[in-house]
Amino acid sequence: MNDVIIIGGSFAGLAAALQLGRARRKVTVLDTGLPRNRFAGHSHGLLGHDHKPPLDILAEARRQLARYPTVRLVTARADSISGAIDDFCVLTGDGESVRARRLILSYGVVDQIPDVPGYAENWGTSIVPCPYCDGFEVAGQHWGLVWSGPQSMNQVRLFHDWTDMLTVFANGHDIPPDIQADLARRGISVVNGRITEIDHDENHNATVRLNAGLPVAVDILFAHPRNKPSARLHESLGLATVDTPQGIALKVDERRETSVPGIYAAGDLANPLMASVTLAISHGATAGISAQQSMLV
Repeated sequence: MNDVIIIGGSFAGLAAALQLGRARRKVTVLDTGLPRNRFAGHSHGLLGHDHKPPLDILAEARRQLARYPTVRLVTARADSISGAIDDFCVLTGDGESVRARRLILSYGVVDQIPDVPGYAENWGTSIVPCPYCDGFEVAGQHWGLVWSGPQSMNQVRLFHDWTDMLTVFANGHDIPPDIQADLARRGISVVNGRITEIDHDENHNATVRLNAGLPVAVDILFAHPRNKPSARLHESLGLATVDTPQGIALKVDERRETSVPGIYAAGDLANPLMASVTLAISHGATAGISAQQSMLV
């Protein structure tokens, strides 16, 4: 029997595996090889790995984990989970049954890209969600923000550290008059109408086409589509969740343990505040250490 099964082998899952491997705990990592940030050309803000392709960072992490004999990396999907603390059983898509005393869920989320021509094709390049990830490279340029609700005003305030040129695309939202007045006071223009298409050219610009009015070109477009967990295992386990403006996240305590004893969660799946490689690694390491310490005798 394994000590821990980790479901999801991106930044959070591999960080957990590293801590457990160094503690000589027997670990199996199940991963489908589809990390959320695979569309990004570079990962930013990660100490020691700034401006490296995220898939290269993950590949190097897997190579480093090979030196730990108790860690097994398996390319497989987890189809179902049964059992309870000290005796969980995970059935994979390949028909393998894997048992462990503890579980760490780090299978992440998937972004629900709107059905707008050009949106999916430009996601991660000229359409991005995070200024901490991509803002420095386009600082001082003309930014666009697709309004997604009241929380978008927080983004407007945040963006000021990178640029003074911002256009808000209402995209069908009825922005309250007091917020519109605040945007006007900040010198931020609001473009009404729904987005019908997004074009991209060799200058890394996004041209936003609307159902009314002229198209508007910006140097980078920030958007926050809703997301959902990339698997539904937490539903079958009855894990508690929290609502966020972009979707749901698993509820965890300070040790990253979920509402079910022996099950921990890390990464975007259990971070309602901010998607970040740095935070995913931190939370993954915490989950691994917490799972290990929970098995001490």
